[in-house]
Amino acid sequence: MTTKSHLPLSSVEITFLGTASAQPSSTRNHSSLALQLAGDVWLFDCGEGTQKQLQNTGVKRGKIEKIFITHTHGDHIFGVVPLMASMLNGSGGMAEGAEDSRSKVDLQQPQLEIYGPYGTRAYIRNNIIHTHTLLGAPYVVHELRFSSDPLGDPEPSKLAHAESPNGCNILQKDGVWSDFFDNGVVSVSAAPILHSVPCVGYVVQEAPVPGKIDPKVYIPDLKRTNTPMSALGRLQRGENVELSDGSVLHGPKKTPGRKLVILGDTYDPSAIIPLAMEPDILIHEATNAHLPGIDSSTKDADTIDSVEERTKSRGHSTPQMAGKFAKAIKAKNLVLNHFSSRYSGEQSEGAMTIMNAIGKLAADEFGDDVTCALDFMIVKVDLKRD
Repeated sequence: MTTKSHLPLSSVEITFLGTASAQPSSTRNHSSLALQLAGDVWLFDCGEGTQKQLQNTGVKRGKIEKIFITHTHGDHIFGVVPLMASMLNGSGGMAEGAEDSRSKVDLQQPQLEIYGPYGTRAYIRNNIIHTHTLLGAPYVVHELRFSSDPLGDPEPSKLAHAESPNGCNILQKDGVWSDFFDNGVVSVSAAPILHSVPCVGYVVQEAPVPGKIDPKVYIPDLKRTNTPMSALGRLQRGENVELSDGSVLHGPKKTPGRKLVILGDTYDPSAIIPLAMEPDILIHEATNAHLPGIDSSTKDADTIDSVEERTKSRGHSTPQMAGKFAKAIKAKNLVLNHFSSRYSGEQSEGAMTIMNAIGKLAADEFGDDVTCALDFMIVKVDLKRD
């Protein structure tokens, strides 16, 4: 779609595929979530085992169009190449120089698009090259480059099999990457957020949506000026219609589109604030919490301050930090994610008591209810019309 005037997406929902930090557990997989925009699927992060997790959901692997990587730590990227091999009909190839009828791919076909910070392209490229993987369809990697990143591309002439040479290096402007993707219906922006390695937070913004049209308001003027009734469709899309007498009919007032803020690992995401204000949903990590009397692994010598300091020193956040940030950007809803492996994702009474306590720590700062993500949890994001 090439115009920003559009009917709303029929549905927007998030399926959490992995909610663990660092190490997976029997109840939490490595980081990944699937954003379903009507029939399209975008993944955010792709930790080890993501393709296995997809098999336990209603998310269709073949509908994945884009993958957005927040940073190149293994628990966020180790699942990318295995998923690509399955999605793109990959198979084990032969040693370089050997003949193989499968080695030709039409790079003009629709491509799987992957976005991530510097290093994403080299990681994927080298995995495919050194495993001799042959893909049956093309892919392209675009990198969000920090101002401190090297220029150019390591080994630019050495492309992996099925890798498009058209991958872009997207440079920051005013410290962020504004609208680096925009198809007229949904745009994506990003900003650097502080972690132990270069890390990115993403903002997904639906374009403004025209309000519901009342034909009775417009039909008398259309009939009076012999204007075809098809003009109602243009009005519904938010377009103005000029009548034969020189008067102009205006479509219904537009409703702000849905806005999602999806953060990677971080102890300070403040650089994303200008892009992230008033989202419908904020997904924020909450790796560690101080839970005396609730979590048996809580150390006697620990305090709220000592746990926060230790968590920040490792590049992560506590529930309170997430709640404060959600309040600062006036988020409508907060979902906590990326939990230490000691916080089980099972539905037992003990595990849920701990997760409810973690949610309350964030809610006390946020001022509203907070959701703690579990693997396979689905969160729907509804369009709020005036």
